[in-house]
Amino acid sequence: MAARVLVQYVVLRGDLGREPLAWPLGALVAQACHAALAVTHSHRQHPDTAAYLAQGGSMRTVVLEAPDECALATLATTLQQNSIDHKLWIEEPEHIITCLALRPYPKEEVHQYLKKFKLLK
Repeated sequence: MAARVLVQYVVLRGDLGREPLAWPLGALVAQACHAALAVTHSHRQHPDTAAYLAQGGSMRTVVLEAPDECALATLATTLQQNSIDHKLWIEEPEHIITCLALRPYPKEEVHQYLKKFKLLK
């Protein structure tokens, strides 16, 4: 049997990088890193997370774009309703929803929830 392909999905708000918000690229990357690290730490005991981390340089991460805060919040609700482990990152002290990351999953288990989002550009 072939090994399962594990993917960590990160969904970042695209509107943060455009006017009128125009966050710097570094700030956006930091949001994605915060969310990915937080969910990975929270689920570090999960067998899929351990297997994903053991891949080292072969880890697969897909960064998608949510158009705005509402789309990201809606995704978080959908994932919660379907028991999909994730972290919704909220930048403090401003309390701005910026990013969402799933723990590593086999693509086929979570793709249906993410297929409407495009790759971040």
